Amino acid sequence: MPSAVQRMSAMTPKDKDFYTDLGLRIALARKAQNITQQQMATMLGISQQTVAHYEGGRLRISVFTLRHLAEVLNFTLDEMVDGNDGMAAKEKSRRGPDSKLHLQIEKVRLLPRTKQQFVMDMLDTVIQQSAT
Repeated sequence: MPSAVQRMSAMTPKDKDFYTDLGLRIALARKAQNITQQQMATMLGISQQTVAHYEGGRLRISVFTLRHLAEVLNFTLDEMVDGNDGMAAKEKSRRGPDSKLHLQIEKVRLLPRTKQQFVMDMLDTVIQQSAT
């Protein structure tokens, strides 16, 4: 059976972008509901590692699993696939691509809490230094 990395390498660049974006939406929705990867895995009947691969965009999600995932996260399939929730629609109303800072913030949200805290501490230091 091919590994997740092998499966991802068989994807087109558009596929990779799609699954990376989908994984980010899944992770943000899961965290917004204070659900751990392990809890979500149990709800879906899959392993925690598979959830991590979905969130990292490294593994394609079957339609059946995506439907179940949307139910668990209280999203419609359109919201899951297209990101058409309130926040995403608001962001998409801006013209042009996301800024580099915005994309970095989204990536920081996916880091473990200790690393998030490290990044916030660094930002606080830089902001304080520039204010003086």
